[in-house]
Amino acid sequence: MSERHDTTDESDGIEAARRDFLKGLGAATAVGVTGFGLGQQSEMDSLEIVDDPIGSYPYRDWEDLYREEWDWDSKARSTHSVNCTGSCSWQVYVRNGQVWREEQAGDYPRFDESLPDPNPRGCQKGACYSDYVNADQRILHPLKRVGERGEGQWQRISWDEALTEIAEEVIDTVQAEEYDGISGFTPIPAMSPVSFASGSRLVNLLGGVSHSFYDWYSDLPPGQPITWGTQTDNAESADWYNSDYIIAWGSNINVTRIPDAKYFLEAAYNGTKRVGIFTDYSQTAIHTDEWISPEPGTDTALALGMARVIVDEGLYDEAHLKEQTDMPLLVREDTGKFLRVDEVPGLTTDADRPDQMFVMQDAQGNLRVAPGSLGERDGQYDPSESISLNFEPQLAVERSVQTTDGTVQVRSVWNNLNDELANYTPEYIYEETGVGRQTHQEIAREFAQAEKAKIIHGKGVNDWYHNDLGNRAIQLLVTLTGNLGEQGTGLDHYVGQEKIWTFKGWKNLSFPTGSVRGVPTTLWTYFHAGILDNTDPDTAAKIRESIEKGWMPLYPSEREDGTRPDPSILFCWRGNYFNQAKGNVAVEEQLWPKLDLVVDINFRMDSTAMNADIVLPAASHYEKHDLSMTDMHTYVHPFTPAVEPLGDSKTDWQIFRELAAKIQELATERGVDPVPDRKFDREIDLQSVHDDYVRDWQTGEAGALAEDKAAAEYILEHSEESNPSDTDEQLTFDEIDEEPKRLLATGDHWTSDIEDGEAYTPWKRYVQDKEPWPTFTGRQQYYIDHDWFLELDEQLPTHKQGPVLQEKSEYPLGYNTPHGRWSIHSTWRDSTKMLRLQRGEPVVYINPDDAAERGIEDGDTVRVYNDLGSVEVQAKIYPSSEPGTVRHFFSWEKFQYPDRDNFNTLVPMYMKPTQLVQYPEDTGEHLHFFPNYWGPTGVNSDVRVEVEKVDDGTGSQGGDGQ
Repeated sequence: MSERHDTTDESDGIEAARRDFLKGLGAATAVGVTGFGLGQQSEMDSLEIVDDPIGSYPYRDWEDLYREEWDWDSKARSTHSVNCTGSCSWQVYVRNGQVWREEQAGDYPRFDESLPDPNPRGCQKGACYSDYVNADQRILHPLKRVGERGEGQWQRISWDEALTEIAEEVIDTVQAEEYDGISGFTPIPAMSPVSFASGSRLVNLLGGVSHSFYDWYSDLPPGQPITWGTQTDNAESADWYNSDYIIAWGSNINVTRIPDAKYFLEAAYNGTKRVGIFTDYSQTAIHTDEWISPEPGTDTALALGMARVIVDEGLYDEAHLKEQTDMPLLVREDTGKFLRVDEVPGLTTDADRPDQMFVMQDAQGNLRVAPGSLGERDGQYDPSESISLNFEPQLAVERSVQTTDGTVQVRSVWNNLNDELANYTPEYIYEETGVGRQTHQEIAREFAQAEKAKIIHGKGVNDWYHNDLGNRAIQLLVTLTGNLGEQGTGLDHYVGQEKIWTFKGWKNLSFPTGSVRGVPTTLWTYFHAGILDNTDPDTAAKIRESIEKGWMPLYPSEREDGTRPDPSILFCWRGNYFNQAKGNVAVEEQLWPKLDLVVDINFRMDSTAMNADIVLPAASHYEKHDLSMTDMHTYVHPFTPAVEPLGDSKTDWQIFRELAAKIQELATERGVDPVPDRKFDREIDLQSVHDDYVRDWQTGEAGALAEDKAAAEYILEHSEESNPSDTDEQLTFDEIDEEPKRLLATGDHWTSDIEDGEAYTPWKRYVQDKEPWPTFTGRQQYYIDHDWFLELDEQLPTHKQGPVLQEKSEYPLGYNTPHGRWSIHSTWRDSTKMLRLQRGEPVVYINPDDAAERGIEDGDTVRVYNDLGSVEVQAKIYPSSEPGTVRHFFSWEKFQYPDRDNFNTLVPMYMKPTQLVQYPEDTGEHLHFFPNYWGPTGVNSDVRVEVEKVDDGTGSQGGDGQ
């Protein structure tokens, strides 16, 4: 008892001392500690101690200052349409008619208590989006260019003047039957599908061209449609927690996946081993258990070296390879083509197309028909067939076969793969990648022996010319080990909100006619910027062949007389095409002058807006109705307007709807007749274009889609994910406004179902349900027997050096333009708050040794240059970087550089021919152009530069043309 009394006395003394200190605050104020004299005492001088703040609290009027600061009149749910994969729900607070602040909503419902709480989601960029609502760069009125493009000289005009000028140009273009010269560029529907559909719907009605974006940004991993027949299908990030072993391969999760990084970090508490494969000691690498640093551009070699270890040591999943892959299929030695069923006398099948059926050898040495191949399927995806085997195929086969062509030698894909992997010895891996002989072998063993292993794959691998080979090699690791189709497994490629859940509703809203002119933006830009004339002869010939054969479309289309018009009108909204164009010197000097009218719909003055002819003020993210979703999670939530659009701004849907009305009004006045579409069985009727825009084409109801919210509700109603066909459940806009809701089902463009209590994980329909993979062979296909792949010796994944664009002797430093922490693409690059968190201007990161060799110190102004051009930026010494590479984090606006060049000035534009093919060549079910599914990627890496210090504002030399 005495000890207890002593403790109480001590605590009473501490409490008394605390009260004396607080009471003394007034005396301190009186003598000037706070800067006030006796005649300037504040309310703090009479601060009263509150013993019971809950039960009895005295009124202290000075506290109202703080209460008022955190008071608001209303709040609304919104998010940020910036293609960051986040899709984070936020509460937006309004006071006196102004957006005051935002905070993470934190009300995502949990679907699995064993996983970390999905709340909250957000990042430092979203936390200051309200600054944009009233920012100086906010566009408040329609603007017309009065100077040269890019000069920034504008005349304020009325909405009627702006819409009339645009409508007149559109009408003239359609009447001249040049409608396929009208282009619409807007990226990523998942981040705001109504806003995406706003312009796409009008462009579709006009017979114009919709541009791809996922491939253009080099975000599309071409190896996935090649091998798996599917545009990226990923597990939601919560599934990372289910893994026993994770390799983060070129995906800087802690920088570019901020709302989801917690699952990667917290997986450590679940016993997950995490390995980072990054060229630099990145912000993610520091949180991994092991870090591997291959030489830039050698990821393919490293992956194939790891695959060799798995194969040589028998660590592969034999059952998975036999049933789920093309490894047992036989390949002719004479042609390099798969052996087809119709080539083998006596081998029969009920399939209509035995020439598209393939052959295996069973354990007894008999030739057998491989089930599930394209020859017996109805289209690319056919769940009615199965790849389940009723015999045991052999993996290792080498034999002769009597065919209709005589006796030929055949080998299995497995044997061919083993021959390829034999090249990747530990000595070669060390010499090529710099990774230790034992290191890569140990990581390969651990990955293969883990119960559930996963690779998180990112843009760091995807920016290279041979990105398709890199994708295929890394995918091979999860295939060899059978790490597909179960929770905690797979290869997840996250770059942007590339995949929309509510696909059918969005598609029907965006393209009501069902007849779509889609174009790969890389090819469109390459061709119309004149780059084709300067490329190597073989690539140029293959590009022309792909266009002539119709494998890749190009618009405007070639006319009957053999001519091809230039594009004439470009609408850009929700994106910054001009800023992020590879080969931007050619874009500015060759492509842009061909365009008669560039219209940018934007809430801020970015690089594309600066180089437009007419800029229309768009509502900000906090001023409209829309939806938001991402493949990083399985929820959907909305944008709702917290305030009315500022100034004269309007929502994207309203802008294009009113433009449609103006076109219809003027076309009617001019008596413009419908124009037959030269490609599709339809007429382009400008006298009804507005009525068609607001009409529900499914029900025929006139005016049903006049408002943004109605368009959002349309998407939810007409999508399997939010309105499943086999249940009465349906998600409505008002419900997801109350709180985010988990989607109810998946459509055909997903490869698994959404299951109660489970994180979404892809590939279950193929691995567990035995449906054919949507490839030529019906299996994960690592052997591609297309003529171009065979000619280039890329029928299997193989490591190749990239093209030599600049000689290393002249430009000794590699050049990399990764995603940064302080912006989402170019959004927030001009944000005062974000600029204060960094150096406030474009920066190039350079290794200390490289800097010292050039006499460069931290903070110096340097010129980065190659044979294409040069840019002046500030140097930042970056000890975490490997020697020989400089990093220039991308997306700084052109007007943030002294000479109005930017990070892409040093990047040429080039394409890889294997990404221009159709496969099979005659029918294309496996690989065919579809926007953002298959097409040539715009490549950013393989570029070399030199860096020099700028003295007194001038350097010793620069790139050509400077």
